[in-house]
Amino acid sequence: MHVSFVLPALAAVLLFAPSASSAQQAKQAGAPLATKMTPELIATKAALEKYQDPIVAVRDGFFSTVACIDFPHGAVDGPITYPPGAMGVHLLNTANIGPKLDPAKPQVLIYEPVAGKLKLVAAEWFMPEQVAGGKAPEIFGQTLYGPMAGHAPIMPAEFRHYDLHVWLWKDNPRGIFTSTNSAVKCDPKAPYTHAEGMHH
Repeated sequence: MHVSFVLPALAAVLLFAPSASSAQQAKQAGAPLATKMTPELIATKAALEKYQDPIVAVRDGFFSTVACIDFPHGAVDGPITYPPGAMGVHLLNTANIGPKLDPAKPQVLIYEPVAGKLKLVAAEWFMPEQVAGGKAPEIFGQTLYGPMAGHAPIMPAEFRHYDLHVWLWKDNPRGIFTSTNSAVKCDPKAPYTHAEGMHH
């Protein structure tokens, strides 16, 4: 099912800026493969543990983008390649969007639908392109992917940004910082599963 859902809150942070050069994009196309939790990641996971309960996340200002994003065959977004796998359901906190990234304040929490419930699997650090001021942001020793267009159907294509998924609660066979996770599943029969990939 295609979900035509755009967060009204995104309108407040939509920023239009020229695209980075292809060389810049290629340089930032992928984060190094990492499979071990560092002390910083362990501390971050502990700080965010309360969000195992999605209701706590909502009370703290995270709002669901509804769709469960799945890439069963992988996808390509400009210079960025997404291996086959899913991302899950994104909950976005626009109050956490700004020019500095804080390990304790991710912009996005990611949940996997499991047996009718939402299970916390990852957090995402996210920055609009213009807020970044022409330089790719970094956190946990990683350069965020991007800049890239907004991901249909959960945000407008004009919402160019950088992002980094960090799989703190569910092992990712391809590494902690890989955008998709083959171990995460979106039920293909669920009404809000979006299994087409991104459209650019």
